[in-house]
Amino acid sequence: MKEESKIVTSKFKHTPVLSSEVIEAISQLPATILKKGTLIDATIGGGGHASLILETYSNLHIIGLDQDPVAIKAATDRLSIYGSRVKIVSSNFADFFPEKKVSFIFADLGVSSPQIDEAQRGFSFRLDGPLDMRMNPKKDLTAAKLIKETDERTLADLIYKYGEERFSRRIARRIKNDLSVNHSYTGTASLAHAIASCYPAKFRNGRIHPATKTFQALRIVINNEIEALETLLEKAPNWLLPGGIMGIISFHSLEDRLVKHSFLKDERLERITRKPIVASANENSINTRSRSAKFRMAKKL
Repeated sequence: MKEESKIVTSKFKHTPVLSSEVIEAISQLPATILKKGTLIDATIGGGGHASLILETYSNLHIIGLDQDPVAIKAATDRLSIYGSRVKIVSSNFADFFPEKKVSFIFADLGVSSPQIDEAQRGFSFRLDGPLDMRMNPKKDLTAAKLIKETDERTLADLIYKYGEERFSRRIARRIKNDLSVNHSYTGTASLAHAIASCYPAKFRNGRIHPATKTFQALRIVINNEIEALETLLEKAPNWLLPGGIMGIISFHSLEDRLVKHSFLKDERLERITRKPIVASANENSINTRSRSAKFRMAKKL
């Protein structure tokens, strides 16, 4: 009879994307590693992927990293049943260095569903909240501070570079004009409304909300996401044992290009995936977040 699942629920509710694909990737590790190996989950979040890994591979250990204290608490509670097989570290993966080499490194990049769904975090325009967007609330820079202290030209450049937003000049001008009159926005909803007004009418009712790219750009800048990923891609191959695997799930083209080019050019690695693994139609229908997910893997030579 099948053993009852050990996975427990958490208030930090998040459905991990491409979970079966991650489990399959780990199965490619040598048998000796699967019998006793250590994985680094560089973005442990609420412990969704980690709990599946620990349940599927009973001899593996996980070091979980996260900079969000809410996520750390959720992962700690969820994974406590696995005892010494789990070690959770409060750290951005860019600042971490393991004590010994590991078998598998995994990162699920970007903002998680619980962060988006909590209005007070300020990540979403669906739920009105303060202009925050910090993954680590101890950091000083918020979205409100960024748009207030950045000049119009620089703000437009940031929105274009990190959001790939073609109306970045209009948007930056509108934001700075609004701030000169009102001094601040009331929250994420009012900022999103202002951004949408910069779009020609025929583009305002598409599948993607007009504010999506600008909010992405602000979030990336506030959390130094691109710089952190570049650091991980440079450092992490040195953390792997020979034959170890590095797998990264990204959610937008900036991240995916970085991962793709790094896995292609890094002489320490051999690509496993020439094209990214994407979610099945069934998963896309169940979890809309999975639609933009791209999973790439490489092996340590």
